[in-house]
Amino acid sequence: MSVTRRFSRLRQRWQGFRSARGGNVAITFAIAIIPIVGAVGAAVDYSHANSIKAAMQAALDSTALMLAKNAATMTDGQLQSAATTYFKALFTKPEAKSVAVTASLSTANGYSLTLNGSAVMDTNFMGLMGFPQLNINTTSTTAWGNLRLRVALALDVTGSMGDDGKITALKTATKNLLDQLKAAATKNGDVYVSIIPFSKDVNVGPSNYVQSWIKWDLWDEVNGSCKNSYSWEGLNTKTKCKAKGRTWVVADHEDWNGCVTDRDQDYDTKNTPPSVSNEDTLFPAEQYSSCPVPLMGLTYDWTSLKSKVDSLAPAGNTNQAIGIQWAFQSLTSAPFTVPSFDPNYKYQQIIILLSDGLNTQNRWSSTQSAIDARETITCSNAKAAGITIYTVQVNTGGDPTQEVLRTCASSSDKFFLLSTSGQIVTTFQTIGSSLSQLRVAK
Repeated sequence: MSVTRRFSRLRQRWQGFRSARGGNVAITFAIAIIPIVGAVGAAVDYSHANSIKAAMQAALDSTALMLAKNAATMTDGQLQSAATTYFKALFTKPEAKSVAVTASLSTANGYSLTLNGSAVMDTNFMGLMGFPQLNINTTSTTAWGNLRLRVALALDVTGSMGDDGKITALKTATKNLLDQLKAAATKNGDVYVSIIPFSKDVNVGPSNYVQSWIKWDLWDEVNGSCKNSYSWEGLNTKTKCKAKGRTWVVADHEDWNGCVTDRDQDYDTKNTPPSVSNEDTLFPAEQYSSCPVPLMGLTYDWTSLKSKVDSLAPAGNTNQAIGIQWAFQSLTSAPFTVPSFDPNYKYQQIIILLSDGLNTQNRWSSTQSAIDARETITCSNAKAAGITIYTVQVNTGGDPTQEVLRTCASSSDKFFLLSTSGQIVTTFQTIGSSLSQLRVAK
């Protein structure tokens, strides 16, 4: 073969090689597939890691809530051990390695428990890119004790509460609620409770007859005797006696049974402190024959509170308005001694009003609508003062729904309409659980 022919064939082959495309495609695809596989693999590995992280977060949150109740009484070692035990019982991801949880408790402005969880996951695809493992970290913080509760219980103890086992159920429910509130308190002063039993009147305690905030004009009018008169003359009030020119001898104020009726309007709907300089703000004494047991102001003496509940007895007519007004007063104003607020804490004030019947009598009227109107104003004033109101209607007698109670509640979910006595227990338990959860800030 001549040189010229050989050169010509070599040139043809060279030109063919230059025009070939098959090898370039394969090489390009081989190079491009590496980042594509890496990206898809990274997505798979990250998705798996996020699944582990979500499970870890849920376990940490549950562990923090479980530890919150007793954390303040634990040593650092006990807290760490309990956190590890709870967490590992809840976190079940065997593909997570080197799992660890650390716990730390802060006591600044209440209590704050922080849990940090960590783990390592082996990657399936990212190892090809130089990342054989992924670190997973998450945290959970539960704060409590920086919110304190003040709870006023306005409890209907009228005569109808003696029917259908209602008073018995109320006592059980209230004592259970007190147990829940006591358990929600980390230390004394975290939760205060007042109890306001009401019928037509409330009882502030007969020993308070010496107090300047008691107004005696209504009591003096009908408690006494007309000197030098006979029973047949009917001079049985101060006004009648004096109209006949006789002398009215007022009974000893020590004989007062402790009941007070509604204040002068519009103070009957407000929490204005009583002042001797304004008689309208004073509380009118009345010798109501169905006077309930004395009320109890804010306290965390749980034994005394339960004893007060045990003493409740049904009698008298219904005046929800005076119950809500005194509950309002007990949380905020004299004549009660209201514990001062600590600026390092937040406070939630609550009224729970339970009644089984329609309003039937107050100081001025036996008309339901008139009494409802006073109650509505009082509820509005209490809510405007930042107080949250729960209302409970125990309707075992087929009464209509009390719109005044529905309106009085702070929201629709805080009004409870019950048809049996037993529901009092479960309803108070529901409210107690809600109040206890308020103590957990986040």
